[in-house]
Amino acid sequence: MKFLDQAKIYIRSGGGGAGCVSFRREKYIEFGGPDGGDGGRGGDVWVECVEGLNTLIDYRYRQHFKADRGTHGMGRNRSGPGGKDVILKVPVGTQIFEEDHETLITDMVEIGQRVRLARGGNGGFGNTHFKSSTNQAPRHANPGGEAEERWIWLRLKLIADAGIIGLPNAGKSTFISASSAAKPKIADYPFTTLVPSLGVVRIDGNEFVLADIPGLIEGAHQGIGLGDKFLAHVERCTVLLHLVDGTEEDVAGAYRTIRNEIEQYGHGLEDKPELVALSKSDAIQPGEAEEKLNALAEEAGATPLLVSAATGGGMDEALRAVWHTVSKSRTTAATREADAAASAGWQP
Repeated sequence: MKFLDQAKIYIRSGGGGAGCVSFRREKYIEFGGPDGGDGGRGGDVWVECVEGLNTLIDYRYRQHFKADRGTHGMGRNRSGPGGKDVILKVPVGTQIFEEDHETLITDMVEIGQRVRLARGGNGGFGNTHFKSSTNQAPRHANPGGEAEERWIWLRLKLIADAGIIGLPNAGKSTFISASSAAKPKIADYPFTTLVPSLGVVRIDGNEFVLADIPGLIEGAHQGIGLGDKFLAHVERCTVLLHLVDGTEEDVAGAYRTIRNEIEQYGHGLEDKPELVALSKSDAIQPGEAEEKLNALAEEAGATPLLVSAATGGGMDEALRAVWHTVSKSRTTAATREADAAASAGWQP
């Protein structure tokens, strides 16, 4: 399935059906009175978060979504049926923006979450509704309510506990492939990975979701190499696993390049906990590895991990470190929710 994380679409709800002006016309009934029915309500446009989707590719081939109009009222007090709703099905992590691409309408973060984007017009009243003691034969009815229409943006940001970042060919895809059931394309050249991917990692009986994004290059925060779009997919992560290619001559410079892009991009990424790892340890000599670890530690201000996804060396230690940070974040979030619930239910 092709991956698409952004789409612009047009939505329109259904207009309401008009009320009917009608009078009873039956034999032997001289003054039958009004019997015009009400118009039906127009259909709504909804967005629903569903399981089993991980791309917005369906919205590349269809950009216009219109709900049905309500049916007009009819004589003999027959009300028109309402128009059929339109439901936009999106994957978890989809954000809905106004046409300006800045005003957030809603953030779809849970399976089953459902939000109305455009309300259908109300059905108009038939002339029966206007009958009174002083007006026994009203000859007017209401038109149906107007439809709502607009262009909106759908933008997918993957939801994962941890995200892998690094320069192209740093071993990110090999890492996620070795630690989960994810099977991204792996090859010995830069930009092998062209789309983000998710994998479920299991370590010591615990599980967390790991995201692999394509390699970043200098200028990524400005969109060079589509870096700004890829970085959006790790905005929701609790922790970043920064892989630095151990075969690089200047590992400190490689680390610095990515950190500069993260800080320039912003959106809170620069403040996220980061674990640094020197990858491809099987391809470097022990003495060289120690030298590069020291250089990387001095640049990062923390002791880096030494891993090899090809041989499995250091993988468990790296995954345990990631899980430790994820677990702490989950505990903090659970405590915060419990405190909020307790405060909401507290009575003075």
